[in-house]
Amino acid sequence: MNFDRVNAAALQALPALLSRWLPGGRCEGHEYVARNPTRADSRPGSFKINVRTGKWADFAVDGAEGGDVVSLAAYLSGQRQIEAARLLAQMLGIRE
Repeated sequence: MNFDRVNAAALQALPALLSRWLPGGRCEGHEYVARNPTRADSRPGSFKINVRTGKWADFAVDGAEGGDVVSLAAYLSGQRQIEAARLLAQMLGIRE
């Protein structure tokens, strides 16, 4: 699995992916701010994704951060990164 290729394609599609994965979020500058669906998050604010780089973090949860779209997909789906990368590749029409 070519993670770099999947991440590059996912980064190009990131706005659409975020609205699908995290409905109700909003862009604030270069960050998408949303509720974290993996916890009881009552309002947007601490969970942010940089739409230019794919880096993300939930500043209310220790260790909840990542450097790319594959790690975000894995975090949100509760899957390992290889599984998330395969699903993203399929979703984005990337063939290995």
